[in-house]
Amino acid sequence: MSCCDHNGQPTGEGQFQAMINPASLNHQLGISYNSDNSTSLPIGKSAVESKLSQYQQEKLSFELILDGTGVVPQAAAVDVSQQVQQLKNVVYHYVGEKHEPSIVKLQWGQSFSFVGRLSSMTVDYTLFKPGGDPLRAKIKLNFGSYMSNKQEALKADRQSPDLTHQILVKAGDTLPLLCYRQYRDSSYYLAVAEFNQLNSVSVLTPGTMLYFPPLR
Repeated sequence: MSCCDHNGQPTGEGQFQAMINPASLNHQLGISYNSDNSTSLPIGKSAVESKLSQYQQEKLSFELILDGTGVVPQAAAVDVSQQVQQLKNVVYHYVGEKHEPSIVKLQWGQSFSFVGRLSSMTVDYTLFKPGGDPLRAKIKLNFGSYMSNKQEALKADRQSPDLTHQILVKAGDTLPLLCYRQYRDSSYYLAVAEFNQLNSVSVLTPGTMLYFPPLR
């Protein structure tokens, strides 16, 4: 996991690598619906149709084991107290200039990534040296997803194909250029890349269809 900016790009301000992989990841997604209960129901109809209200914030939770017993050779080089502090510096540290904790990007191999901020952290020390220094700790971490205002604006109308513009990439096109043509603002290119699930923003393949949702 590493500190990142509002677009999910690493800032180089800090990172933490778990020496022992978590046994599981819990990724929670949710959708809220509402209904107009003031509307009279037609005869024979027993329920009011629910309509989309909003997509809820995604949540990620998992447990880390920090070990200093020597079972994991790489981890033994740094004692558990220092490992805990390194983790806190990345996910919990208050950034004075930003007046908030860091946004972090959590990467699990090549298949899963999550951009968010810490919502809770519980440290459970389970083994100690004779002098009282911790040798092992179990850490429960909970994160809430983070999106910039631009990313939220794009996602808000993702399911509106009648309003979303489709653009066929031509030779020489770049994502910032296409964003400028569509929004008169090239800075949306990272959010559009995420929206289209592009692996690279530097090279576009001619013939690719890209989607540009309207902004709210």
